[in-house]
Amino acid sequence: MEATGSELIIAHAVVAGDSRDPQYLQKIRSGKHQLLGDEPAVVGGHDAGPSPFALLLAALGSCTSTTLRMYAERHQWDLGTVTVDLLLREQQKVKHVERKVSITAPLDAKQLARVAEICERTPVTLLLKSGVSIQTGVSIAES
Repeated sequence: MEATGSELIIAHAVVAGDSRDPQYLQKIRSGKHQLLGDEPAVVGGHDAGPSPFALLLAALGSCTSTTLRMYAERHQWDLGTVTVDLLLREQQKVKHVERKVSITAPLDAKQLARVAEICERTPVTLLLKSGVSIQTGVSIAES
């Protein structure tokens, strides 16, 4: 995949699942990083790695924590440890994410309000809230 014109590639990942591997195991590669994805045992996987939904939540949590750290550094705030606890829930076929952010440093009410505002404006938050178009191509790989 290559950028065209003024297009900017923000991230790239390659995911491969081999039918000879344990059921649903996925090998994920992004740059020099490698990890496994899988499905929980209750749906036939082997729980060898996070599920796709868990990976999505991890992306949101990581972006939230990192964005808060960047903001705090620019404003010379000590946040201490930032923990982002996320749940994906479904009720009446509608999915929603619950995100709880906790900070160990003592912030005042104005700072906490600003932290809450920043959480709503992280890049992954904005992407998920706005939706994103997905274009899919399918081909036979050359061996």
